[in-house]
Amino acid sequence: MMQAHSRLIASAQDGPHRDLEALVRRHLAHPFRKPILDYNRAALAAALAAHADWNPRAPLILDAGCGVGWSTQRLAERYPDHFVLGIDQSLDRLNRGKPQPLPANALLLRADLVDFWRLLAENGICLARHYNLYPNPWPKIGHLARRWHGHAVFPVWRELGGELECRSNWRIYIEEMTLALGWLSGQPVVAESWRTEDPMTPFEKKYLASGHQLWRCRVSLG
Repeated sequence: MMQAHSRLIASAQDGPHRDLEALVRRHLAHPFRKPILDYNRAALAAALAAHADWNPRAPLILDAGCGVGWSTQRLAERYPDHFVLGIDQSLDRLNRGKPQPLPANALLLRADLVDFWRLLAENGICLARHYNLYPNPWPKIGHLARRWHGHAVFPVWRELGGELECRSNWRIYIEEMTLALGWLSGQPVVAESWRTEDPMTPFEKKYLASGHQLWRCRVSLG
């Protein structure tokens, strides 16, 4: 694998945030009520139309924060009987060149995940698989609420169901995610070291080439 020089994540934290459990349990007790923006409703309508056109009975996979869409492409190839939605907030990233044409069972869309997750749940849409690959770690201690497991939208993941997988090159992020998913699902979730010869995203490829240790956690949300 090529060599690269990606910096390790630096943080004053040396373990899971001391306020994590209180924050997650507060979010579990109080539903998130922020208004949903129209462009995200339009994105959901486009996603459902594309799914219906391809195969309305196909199980859905969500590639959350898909970036340039390499992982969406790989998932569509890996699960040819599923329909894969790659969602990212950056139109610039979504428009960047892909190594191959996107398969017919995949769609890339610009949307805010905070709204898109809630819209899926409001419409009773369940996921077969749910991927969160190398999200922004927000490593400063004061940024806990910006990490997905500390965000007020986090409880919606339980409504979406599916086999959920999160990967990061920051061990603490996965340790926190593991704890939060355990409180969310009521089942044990473990953090595990992760290595692959077949990276799914440019970040995963870069981190591996830089010699970073990768981590992941997985849980079935039903």
